[in-house]
Amino acid sequence: MEPGRDNTGNRRGRRSREEILDVASRLMAERGYAATTLSALSRESGLPKSAVYHHFRSKGGLLSAVMEHGAYAFFQHMARAQEHPPQGGSARERLGWYLQRTGEVFLANPDFLRLHLILVMNAEAAKDAEAAEVDRIVARVRRDGRAHMNHMIADSFAAYGPQVAQTVADRLDHFAIAGFDGAFVAWQADPSHSMAEAMELLTDAIAALGESIATGPRP
Repeated sequence: MEPGRDNTGNRRGRRSREEILDVASRLMAERGYAATTLSALSRESGLPKSAVYHHFRSKGGLLSAVMEHGAYAFFQHMARAQEHPPQGGSARERLGWYLQRTGEVFLANPDFLRLHLILVMNAEAAKDAEAAEVDRIVARVRRDGRAHMNHMIADSFAAYGPQVAQTVADRLDHFAIAGFDGAFVAWQADPSHSMAEAMELLTDAIAALGESIATGPRP
C-alpha cells in the first residue's frame, strides 16, 4: 500500500471517530444513554452503524469513550481558563475570579456536564458490560473536580496561612461542588438566570463560610 494512501486512511478514521464522539455526546446529553440509538447516531453523523462498532465495539464502549473524551477536554479547558490567577486581593475577590472562570468553562461544555449529571443520578447504563468502566470514569471526574475545587478555595484563602487555607478548603470543597451542580441544573431549567449570577451568589456563600472557619476558634 502506498504510504500516502495509508496516512489518508488513518486521518479519515480519526475524523470519523471524532465525529461519532461529538454526535454521541450531544445526543446522549439531550436524550439520555438508553434513548440514544445507533440508528440515531448513524443518521446524525452520516456514518454507518458499522463505524460505531469498528471504533468502539459496542454502545457501552462508545459511552466510555464519550466520558473519557469529555473529561479530558473539560479539565484542559479549566486549566487554560485559570492559568493566570490574580495576585493579591481578598479571599472573596480571588474566589470570585476562580468561580467565574469555572462557570465560563461549564457554559462552554454543557453536553459533557449534562451527560455527567445524568449518569450520576441515573443507573440506566448499568446493564452494559462496560458499566464498571463508565462508573470508574464518572467517579474519577467527581474526584478530580473536587480536588480542583479544593485547590481553588485553598489558594483563595492563602493569606491566612497554608494550614488554615487547607482546613477551609477541606471543609467546603464538597459544598462548593454541590453548589456548582445545582447552579448548572438551574441554568439548564431557566437560562434567564445566568451562570455568572449564580457564581456571584456561590462566591458570597463560600467566602462567608470560609471567613467564619478561618477566623473562628480552632483546636
